[in-house]
Order: sequence, then C-alpha cells, then structure tokens
Amino acid sequence: MANERPLTTGEIADLCHVHLRTVLQWVHDGKLKAYRTPGNHSRIKVDDFLIFLKQFNMPIPDNLEGRGVARKVLIVDDDTNMVSAIRRLFKKELNFEIEVAYDGFEAGTKLLLFKPDLVILDMKMPGMNGYEVAQKIKRSANCDHTKIIGVSAYFEEADKQRLRDIGVEYCFDKPFNSAELVEKAKLVLGV
Repeated sequence: MANERPLTTGEIADLCHVHLRTVLQWVHDGKLKAYRTPGNHSRIKVDDFLIFLKQFNMPIPDNLEGRGVARKVLIVDDDTNMVSAIRRLFKKELNFEIEVAYDGFEAGTKLLLFKPDLVILDMKMPGMNGYEVAQKIKRSANCDHTKIIGVSAYFEEADKQRLRDIGVEYCFDKPFNSAELVEKAKLVLGV
C-alpha cells in the first residue's frame, strides 16, 4: 500500500532466500529501486519490490500477494454529485487509482485505456445504459478480469437478477451504505 512500511534489505534477502550482499548488489546495480534513510540505510518501498520481482520473473512471497499495486476503479454515473461522493470514498483508501466516466460511451473508451479492475456502474443513464455497459464488459476478452458493482435508485428484484445473470458481482440501491460499498469492492478485488 502507498503508506505501507518500507522493507529493509535484510527483509528482502529473507523473502527472496538470498544473501544480504546479493540484495545490496541489486540496489547498487539499479535493478532494485531503493532510497537512503538519514542513518544511511537502504529502504525499499513494497511497490518497488513487487515491480522488481515481476520484472525478473521471481515469485511473489505469499505475504505480499495482492498488495502494493493500486487497484484501478472506474466510476460510471451520469450524476456528477454521485461520482464525486463515490470518488471521495475510494480516495480515502490509499490503494485505489480512480477514473470516472459520465455515460456509457465514455465508459467504453475508459475501459480500453484505463483497464479497470472494478467498475462501479450506474444502471440508469441516458444513451447506453448500465445494463448494456455491463454486458459489453462481460463479453469483452480485454475485460475478463474486470469486476462490476451495479448501483441504481430504481432496482427491481428482476433487474438485480438480470445483472447477476450477466455476471455483476453486487447490486446496491441508492442511497447505499458507503462503508458496505467499499467493503464489497475490497472483497471482489481481494484486497
């Protein structure tokens, strides 16, 4: 996570099952990004360590799996106040990168460029509605990892079932419980 305690070179040596001198050499060679403390010790941010592991095809230790790298959340809603409210919710959480779209067509572009892990999707929008967007997401090979949480002020039980049939993970009625929305988002993203 962004404010997570950095790792020491000794911790990285233990995690990678290598000698401390090997880690120091990685840092010296510029392979592993590190910074110096006022006490002249090397520290490595978790994000930088994960990038290093992926770059050199090294296994990610179990206790770091799913951490460090920000999850991408796309908020799609034609109500600018709702977008702002949801954005603020997720900005409080340090491990989310947020992008917004105000209609279904803009959402399509953002899906291709931003490649979100999660879409918070309003169902009732002019033009291309949320149901159409959800279907496109679930049918697209480029979005096979993308999860969807649907939100609407006018959900009928039949609508929720229709979304579950498409593959939408959760449906929330507006107004919704903010903490519960964030909790479900974390659950579907595994963070």
